[in-house]
Amino acid sequence: MALNKVLEYCHALMSYPTLTDGPNLDLVYWIRDELDSYNIKSHLIYDQERKKANLFASVGPQEKEGILLSGHTDVVATEGQSWTTPPFQPTQRDNKIYARGAADMKGFIACALHSLVSASKLPLQRPLHLSLSYDEEIGCVGVHDLLVHLSERPVKPLLCIIGEPTSMQLASGHKGKITFEVMCKGRPGHSANPADALNAIHLASDFIQALRGQQDLLNKSTPQDTAYDVPHATIHVGTIAGGTAVNIVPESCKMVVEIRYIKASEAPSLIKTLETCAEQITQRYAARFSDVGITLKKLVSYPPLETENNDKAVRFLSSLLASDTDTIKVAFGAEGGLYSQYLGVPAIVCGPGSMKQGHKADEFIEIGQLRRCNEFLMNINEWLVSGRTLDCL
Repeated sequence: MALNKVLEYCHALMSYPTLTDGPNLDLVYWIRDELDSYNIKSHLIYDQERKKANLFASVGPQEKEGILLSGHTDVVATEGQSWTTPPFQPTQRDNKIYARGAADMKGFIACALHSLVSASKLPLQRPLHLSLSYDEEIGCVGVHDLLVHLSERPVKPLLCIIGEPTSMQLASGHKGKITFEVMCKGRPGHSANPADALNAIHLASDFIQALRGQQDLLNKSTPQDTAYDVPHATIHVGTIAGGTAVNIVPESCKMVVEIRYIKASEAPSLIKTLETCAEQITQRYAARFSDVGITLKKLVSYPPLETENNDKAVRFLSSLLASDTDTIKVAFGAEGGLYSQYLGVPAIVCGPGSMKQGHKADEFIEIGQLRRCNEFLMNINEWLVSGRTLDCL
């Protein structure tokens, strides 16, 4: 019966097209109203245009330390993908639910919502919290105001569970990320006399070549962690655009560069690497072209998650999961590092489904994964009723 409610929530949540470039209020209001029907009050934190909102809800004694479940409501676009089912009309077959956001990460939100409702009916000795954010998919942008609100609460949670899809394994780490807009400014001219101009696309090419050389150094010199598929920091040029016509030497070229890194301590030196490359290339042309160069503008950043594998929070959650549960680290970004940074408590990424299905056509989640997640969260509820501490393990 409990799983039926989770599946009902899945179908409801996945029917909302909460794309990152659009609003999420219809979904948030539906969750608010569903919780209100069980006398669970929600607190909404809107963006400046009041088109999107974070949601926070809690049950149990607020003067005690409890557990926080966290998810994001936005999903990535479906354009250009060949879906065999309507992406926002959830289709259940072969013990799977197909829909955009099924794995990433409305399956977890459905389980968390059911867990909160179930907990509201129990004699909790510790509270259960639920926080839902917007704009996670573009760099964990929307969660910051929510985290400010949580950090101002008098009692912080014992730990946070970020429900990104890990096939119900415990992820104690994810990489941090910084993105920069890189603007290359050259001097325009007629392509018949290119020596009188400075090609901004060529500047960009020089910069990219410098970054590729730096990547070779990063492969050897930065902290190595073999728990990650790529055990070191990476620098990646994701987009590039420049020029207006083939017979005009381009005046400008713009790129977006992404850094992913393992340790928070790496970030300053990695940023300095980009700045140094830009300065060196600018100086190369300074004698002839003093008004040209390369400038960097930070767009998005979030820190890595660095929870220790032997942290008592990891050991506690392991005790509530199947005996074959592994502790892993995930390549994709998440809000876990921000929760840990803002609240000063352990965060662990653990949720149903696999990111192998995320962001793809015919995204799905296995019902067996939802069952495992639901059982896990029900075990957490039992522990919250017991009132025990993490130290009792």
